[in-house]
Amino acid sequence: MTSKKAIVLLSGGLDSATTLYYAKAKGYDVRALVFDYGQRHKKEILAARAVAKAAGVPLETVRIAMPWKGSALLDQKIKVPVSGVKKGVIPSTYVPARNIIFVSFAASFAEAVGARVIFIGANALDYSGYPDCRPEFFRAFQKTLDAGLKAGVEHHGVRIETPLIRMSKAEIIRLGFKLGVPYEKTWSCYQGGKSPCGVCDSCRLRDKGFKEANGR
Repeated sequence: MTSKKAIVLLSGGLDSATTLYYAKAKGYDVRALVFDYGQRHKKEILAARAVAKAAGVPLETVRIAMPWKGSALLDQKIKVPVSGVKKGVIPSTYVPARNIIFVSFAASFAEAVGARVIFIGANALDYSGYPDCRPEFFRAFQKTLDAGLKAGVEHHGVRIETPLIRMSKAEIIRLGFKLGVPYEKTWSCYQGGKSPCGVCDSCRLRDKGFKEANGR
């Protein structure tokens, strides 16, 4: 078995599932991490478990409380927008500092188990406009890890990898087809109902990606 260890943030959606299979294809000994943070679409946690099982990788579930809410994904009183992605507008589904929190947990996990890489399926092309999905955020946070971790100070730090950051959703899906990602096990809908709503930003982007990937 390879000695290269990596942590993959696995939400259960198609981007994170593709990232998981990408990391495996690169020869990493992967451990996946999913968060139960009170999101209305808890169904994604079940999807993450199914994807991790299919990939044959261990999955850690971290439960955290965000009682201050501040997002349509955390507060049932706030409606999930269905008007589509609007350029320059950060939607109500944005969860304050979510990736800062998630990558921080992943960095702690990585340092504890001797992993040198954190993979996250962030995308800044076909996405909802979240500020913590942009390349500039990850460049800045990398500097934080380099300065704040024992591994960083000792010059063998934990590296953040964002392999999908500049890919379209269709390009991500085509990559996933090549890697054998079981997309039928993934979940993208923000509503978290029995079946995808088809109209939230995440559903729209997913549908657009599959149509373009299939040449339609």
